[in-house]
Amino acid sequence: MTASEFTIQVGDQFDRYQITSYLARGGMSDIYRAYDLVGRREVVIKVPDRNLIADPAQYERFQRELEVLKILDHPAILKGLGSGLHNRVPYLVTDFIDGTSLRSLLADAPFPVERAIALVKKIAAGLESCHTAGIIHRDLKPENILVSEDDQPVIMDFGLALTKNAHRVTYSNLTSAMGTPDYMAPEQIEGGRGDARTDIYALGTIFFEMLAGRLPFDGESPMAVLHQHLHANAPRLDSLNPNVSPQLAALVAKCMARNPAQRYADIPSLLAALANPDQADLSFLQVEPAPRASQEIFQSLKYVAMALVILLLVVLLAIALQALR
Repeated sequence: MTASEFTIQVGDQFDRYQITSYLARGGMSDIYRAYDLVGRREVVIKVPDRNLIADPAQYERFQRELEVLKILDHPAILKGLGSGLHNRVPYLVTDFIDGTSLRSLLADAPFPVERAIALVKKIAAGLESCHTAGIIHRDLKPENILVSEDDQPVIMDFGLALTKNAHRVTYSNLTSAMGTPDYMAPEQIEGGRGDARTDIYALGTIFFEMLAGRLPFDGESPMAVLHQHLHANAPRLDSLNPNVSPQLAALVAKCMARNPAQRYADIPSLLAALANPDQADLSFLQVEPAPRASQEIFQSLKYVAMALVILLLVVLLAIALQALR
């Protein structure tokens, strides 16, 4: 049996695991709930899409997640329990979290301010554990965060993570398999590898969505959203939600600064700010000037448009003179 012919059904025994239900399809994997017949506990089995196993880049992302989850151990990080190969198909075993995706919970946003701050602090603590281990998530978004009944967030899906020894794995195109552009930092959009501040930008965008009940940027296409992340200013949070203080709005705005150097330098700095939000720098509520490159592009486009108008007038004049003859 080849990998492309392999299928999993509820009730199948997958090595030492009994498949009990199909949970979801991730960006590049199928996810199953299972029972560990040896450990006598519920687990989750993650299997790469059989159509993608032959794709080196996709397989590299799956292997990267295996590597990351073996390293990390934190309440806010999905715990990896093991991995294996069944009928030549690789799989990953993780804890089963009885929770709800943050994406689903955001249907009830905006959240109370205190709850949003508490959730962000816990997510930030998980990211601090990642960064200390030399791991940058790079795909933080509500779909990749589960929230348990006691409001403990759990970060998952490390397929795009940057590790100390990892070589570059690039986006082949902007599809749902590669993630959404809504939480991508400007440096990622421009092709940079990213660092801790890249995760802080994504967390700031999630924080914004928790408090505003909407994303900071939207558009008719992914490219339109990406353009806004590069060049536009997010609305002031305190103008969208009267329960948000100007200081907290400034804190979120600093997380989402277009220039990485203007964001919090690392997660401990962000956690310190979250502990004392009233001390936030209100200058981040001022509208940032458009990037110089954007202004230059605008000027170039203006000159091109003027040249086209002049050319059109010349053509019309020539046609009129020809008619008069």
